[in-house]
Amino acid sequence: MRRRIEASDVVGQVVGGGFGRIVVRQKAGFDLEIGDILVLEEGGEEAGRLLILSVFDLEYASQIDSKTHEMMSGVSLEEEPIDATLYEPDIVNYVIASIKPLVRVAATAAAQDAKFMVTTPKALPPFSSTLRPVSGGDLRFLEKNRGGLFVGNIRSGSEVIKDAEVWLPIKDVFTHHVLIPATTGRGKSNLVKTMLWNVIDSETRVGILVLDAHDEYYGKTGRGLKDHPRAAERLAYYTTERGTVPGARTLVINLRSIEPRHFEGIVEFSDAQLGAIHRAYAKHGKNWIAHLMGAESDHDGGGNDAEEGDKGKTYPQQTIAVIRRNLRRILDIDVVDDGHRRRLLHSRNGIFDTGSKGEATARDMVAHIESGSIVILDASQLNSEAELVVGNVVATRLLERYKRYKTTGELGGKPVASIIIEEAPRVIGEDVLESKNDNIYSTIAREGRKFKVGLVAVTQLASVIPRTILANMTTKIILGNEMKQEREALIASASQDLSSDDKNIASLDKGEAIITSIFVPFAIPIKIPNFDDLVARKAGAATARLPQGRVRVFG
Repeated sequence: MRRRIEASDVVGQVVGGGFGRIVVRQKAGFDLEIGDILVLEEGGEEAGRLLILSVFDLEYASQIDSKTHEMMSGVSLEEEPIDATLYEPDIVNYVIASIKPLVRVAATAAAQDAKFMVTTPKALPPFSSTLRPVSGGDLRFLEKNRGGLFVGNIRSGSEVIKDAEVWLPIKDVFTHHVLIPATTGRGKSNLVKTMLWNVIDSETRVGILVLDAHDEYYGKTGRGLKDHPRAAERLAYYTTERGTVPGARTLVINLRSIEPRHFEGIVEFSDAQLGAIHRAYAKHGKNWIAHLMGAESDHDGGGNDAEEGDKGKTYPQQTIAVIRRNLRRILDIDVVDDGHRRRLLHSRNGIFDTGSKGEATARDMVAHIESGSIVILDASQLNSEAELVVGNVVATRLLERYKRYKTTGELGGKPVASIIIEEAPRVIGEDVLESKNDNIYSTIAREGRKFKVGLVAVTQLASVIPRTILANMTTKIILGNEMKQEREALIASASQDLSSDDKNIASLDKGEAIITSIFVPFAIPIKIPNFDDLVARKAGAATARLPQGRVRVFG
């Protein structure tokens, strides 16, 4: 079988079916694959019009009935081999491909600046029409977003079309939220790094907060975003490892920057515990954590009256003990004696400062994002809840600032902002939102687009995210997923009809994806570049002076 198919080859012919499933007989000697993109050139009065279709299923067919084939194979297997050569075997036995129409394209001019009319097919192609493989020239209508966000090259089956790049409108995509679902090992991290690399590459500035749970994006010990030529002006990296990483900023969050609302939807407190927390905040302001922990504060007169409840009543000691235990576990803080009969808060990991350091950290991060830079927050030394609390502090400040800009009429001049969060069900999962109420991440997912603030959710389990939130994520970059429940959730919430692509999604190899978005005319299969190759190419481009943004895909 041939897999290297030339654009001029005829690979099949329409022999039947219906609108949702056009049946094509595969030409002998060729090897069609699930996900192959084919082209049918329509003639007559509609000359110059192309119908682009996709293969979603393959099966055997034969002019000989199955019982005869079973008898012949039985004789060959159980008795001595026989000569079962058939007359014209390529005509008698063949492969049937099930295909579906994607788009109909008509060029309105023949020059390089040709304009294309792209429409949704509503009629069947002529019976007995022949089909050929797609070429880069057939997909020129996708180049209108060139200069935006580059995500990869179009893929037909397992073949990458080198001269067909996929660009998305960068502002729209990040404002309207992105979902990146896949099982482990299918290339989620490589995709995120590739997207961030190309955000830095783009002339359109987008501010992004990256909650990096595994410290894998900056490239502290290997290749990473730090290797981009524009990293100095477009990238800010906050880490706990002081002075060990060139160009890094120290991640220190002052406890006075944390408010009770930053725990909402992340940490589960009872009504009584929430009452005590809000009472402490109302009475002691920014020093509420110190007072609840039973520590003295350097910022005011101190005193531990956090246990005093409303109307002079006191909260049970058990309630206060549970609050302290949670704060101690999440923030990794404790109360110690300073040797002068003073009980002071102490941060065991040095991230949550109890003195005067870190008061401007969140403000500085928001300023970087507002200027159109990427902020990477190294959360590898934080537990999951602490990571989300820190992200909440920054995200809340960011959303409030952008809301204020909309009120004052300044929002139009500000860059789009977005937040990338891994293991997204931790904050937008259905069970989390039911038991812990909304949090800043779910708020952004539901209403952030009104204020140019988006969310990029990376997850293995899209099925546990509420359908209302999935529907709001209008761009989904679907990588391989072998779990049927997950595929069903993605298909049900996709921007295009993927009802026949279940097998296609399950068969995606590492680095292969399908983009479904309101910003593309059909669900586009792509091959994502390898991040290390992007870095190497950029280094070579600086010497060879290659056009910026042109990225070669390595299969």
